[in-house]
Amino acid sequence: MERLLEEAASAHPQECCGILLGADDTIKAIRPTTNVHPAPDRHFEIDPQALVDAHRAARSGGPSVIGYYHSHPNGRAEPSATDRQQSAGDGAIWAIIAAERITLWRSGDAGFEALPYVVAPR
Repeated sequence: MERLLEEAASAHPQECCGILLGADDTIKAIRPTTNVHPAPDRHFEIDPQALVDAHRAARSGGPSVIGYYHSHPNGRAEPSATDRQQSAGDGAIWAIIAAERITLWRSGDAGFEALPYVVAPR
């Protein structure tokens, strides 16, 4: 959680973004990526090569890609209208960081569903 907050703070006023790695519904690591969107102050796009690399690593025995994260530098910690349009509805977990807060969401057929979470001790 600290790393997500740090990523958002260091990218401000632009949106940070990256990949959530783990198994099932357990996030074990994050992989920060470059925001390649042409308007990174209002939108995010994960570097496609980073996404391909993460999936390749998972096929080679590494952690699975279970979702994505990004920040809303001047917004709320909930899916925006753009997030709703871009969501694949594939069950991925989305972490959204805003105002020093992190919320988790599941992308599904009916849109986003808020997820509760527990931070496990290290």
